[in-house]
Amino acid sequence: MRFVIVTGLSGAGKSTTLNFLEDSGYYCVDNMPVQMIPEFAKLLSENVEIERAALGIDARTGSGFDELENALAKLNEIGIEYEILFLESDDSVLVKRYKETRRLHPLAFGERVEVGIRREREKLSNIKKLSGHIIDTSRMLTRDLKAEIDKIFVNDQSFKNIYVTILSFGFKYGIPTDADLVFDVRFLPNPYYHDDLRPLTGLDRPVADFVMSNAEAGEFLDKIEDLLAFLIPNYISEGKNQLVVAIGCTGGKHRSITLASALYERMAKYEDYGFKLEHRDFGKDAARGK
Repeated sequence: MRFVIVTGLSGAGKSTTLNFLEDSGYYCVDNMPVQMIPEFAKLLSENVEIERAALGIDARTGSGFDELENALAKLNEIGIEYEILFLESDDSVLVKRYKETRRLHPLAFGERVEVGIRREREKLSNIKKLSGHIIDTSRMLTRDLKAEIDKIFVNDQSFKNIYVTILSFGFKYGIPTDADLVFDVRFLPNPYYHDDLRPLTGLDRPVADFVMSNAEAGEFLDKIEDLLAFLIPNYISEGKNQLVVAIGCTGGKHRSITLASALYERMAKYEDYGFKLEHRDFGKDAARGK
């Protein structure tokens, strides 16, 4: 039997994940008293009809949550194998989600949402260290989360221990607030000043060919790839599981899109990591009639 314990920060997607797993054939239970976990898992393992099960656990279980490590030790004693999936998200994203749903944070106790999030992070710090799968849903759409859950727990593909978003943007629209690394490619010739290229974007072959015809573009990609190959393993060793690499030009339409797309293609060969490509300011000039 495959037994998955789903936990993490409130608002990070635990209930949604359990729904995905249930739809995929997992027998799912949410918020069972922690002390009952070993016996529950034992009963499931003896039921030949249940091949996959998932149990949702979070800080709402109260003081009983502090017994989770003991419960896990008992699972080890009786020979029940388990996996822990930990879902987390940035504080700012969690606050936004709570405000949108107008729900109260279970550990805020009448105080601000931020206070509840801080308490919960402290409470979950130990179990996060024990987790074999950590997914940061800060930048994930629901379909992205489902795809990742399906990949790991349905299709049995390997878990990517860090997800790197390669993001193109325009400086005139502001530097992305969630960027970990920011690179400026305004040193390259600007296709904007060529009448035939101005209405196109970095997704169009003529623009991409123009940008990449500069030797400096290829050299830039070589250096960034080398830097990321060095940084990513070190970020992982420090517990980071989400990285945003932002590449900017003036308007986020030509050079940044070309370089971000080319970098994404290069990094795809690093199969131990997950990569995602986004173009933040794609189409903004068109929307403004420019």
